[in-house]
Amino acid sequence: MSGLTADIAARFMALTLGHLRREYPHKLDHVFDGPLDAQTPSALHPIFHGSFDWHSCVHGWWQVLRLARLYPDLPEAAAVRARAATMLTKANFAAETAYLARASARGFERPYGWAWALMLHGEMVQHDAAWAQHADVFAAAFAARLKAFLPLQTYPIRTGTHFNSAFALVLALAWARQHDAGLAALIESRAADWYAADRGCQAWEPGGDEFLSPALCEALLMSRVVGARFADWLSAFLPNCAQGEPATLFTPATVSDRSDGKIAHLDGLNLSRAWCWREIAAALPIAHPVQAGAKAAAEGHLAAALPHISGDYMGEHWLASFAVLAFQAASDNAAV
Repeated sequence: MSGLTADIAARFMALTLGHLRREYPHKLDHVFDGPLDAQTPSALHPIFHGSFDWHSCVHGWWQVLRLARLYPDLPEAAAVRARAATMLTKANFAAETAYLARASARGFERPYGWAWALMLHGEMVQHDAAWAQHADVFAAAFAARLKAFLPLQTYPIRTGTHFNSAFALVLALAWARQHDAGLAALIESRAADWYAADRGCQAWEPGGDEFLSPALCEALLMSRVVGARFADWLSAFLPNCAQGEPATLFTPATVSDRSDGKIAHLDGLNLSRAWCWREIAAALPIAHPVQAGAKAAAEGHLAAALPHISGDYMGEHWLASFAVLAFQAASDNAAV
């Protein structure tokens, strides 16, 4: 089974450090309330102005900090710690948190960026560093947003892009079970409301710009929520899964143009499916009929994507984070 190695960790850290402070090109999620709001990305976001967009910078930081913790003796890990000392300051996090107070920022990065912000905090607090607690207030702000929003969200969003509800809840639930029992209970309740009765998923995917599998993200979330009842839920949700159907879920996506940011999303789909399939296999009872196909699908998707982590900035600015999710799936060191 493909796994994380020191060589891979070093390569990913070096790659990501190369763009965590690369301000341009940049795609802002920003509402202009007036002319004074016309500011540069780094003025608006003193930490998360790199990596093409805010959320990619957030999970880029999660990725390098995770790898630096797992491989602390690598020279690249020392470089990560040095960069963290200069950027992950209390003042910078206060500025990032203050941005959320703008009335027009109510939907800022919802829900994808919210979930990754919690994941970053969950990683930071595992480090013995002066900056380890600097994101506490920042994370609490996103937890409060989830608590306020989830009761208002009548229907889940099932698209395979940043708006996908199930993916965000997988990440947020992992954080909440460690840091906020009330949020964890709310997430579990909403997941049951939205997905518990789902049956016979057609899995009409992938869409042309998707980096998440709506079907597999939902299944992964439910594996975390229903526990021992997951095998029964999965047999109703994907009744022909043991026979390799729907076939699209077992077939890596084709990526025709990696210089096109939307088409390049499909490399991320292959990585996120590898993550999901590995987690789903681990959540099933030993020798369950779905396990062999799930593990094979994970390996096939991972093999299709790993050669393309770098090479074009449209994928390079974010794909390594999803590769780390896939590598760490179902491991004792994983936090998701």
